Amino acid sequence: MRETLVLNASFEPLATVSLRRAVVLVMQDKAVVEQAHPGLRFRAAAVEVPVPQVIRLSRYVRVPFRRQAAWSRRGVLVRDQHRCGYCGRRATTVDHIVPRSRGGGDNWLNTVASCAEDNHRKADRTPEQAGMRLLTRPFEPTPADALVAALAGSVREELPDWLGLPA
Repeated sequence: MRETLVLNASFEPLATVSLRRAVVLVMQDKAVVEQAHPGLRFRAAAVEVPVPQVIRLSRYVRVPFRRQAAWSRRGVLVRDQHRCGYCGRRATTVDHIVPRSRGGGDNWLNTVASCAEDNHRKADRTPEQAGMRLLTRPFEPTPADALVAALAGSVREELPDWLGLPA
């Protein structure tokens, strides 16, 4: 199912919704289509609506301030673009830099995407103890960056340049 990015009235990313929900918001005049999929339209007996890719709410919605994006295994894989932090190959697992058994937690700065081989090779040790080095340093994405990064790759590539989103 296609995902649609929802922007607040101030053009800040808020969430992603299903295509069906996006069309309902547009039909109820709660949102306007900022960017549509070229050549695709929803047709009904009395109405025709472009298939929305990005919608903007008509009224500003106050969102409680979020200091940081919620950590998740999927979020770490997406942040690291499914590339192993040790060898650069395709990553399928998440590795804790400081193992959980040694007090390392589930947070953005202590986890990296990892291929199964490197995760197994590092085992219950720190990278220094295992003789491995990280290719990139882990970082904590902003809530808006994490939201956009969570969009499917094809959807993310089709987003308009004027959003000013990270690659």
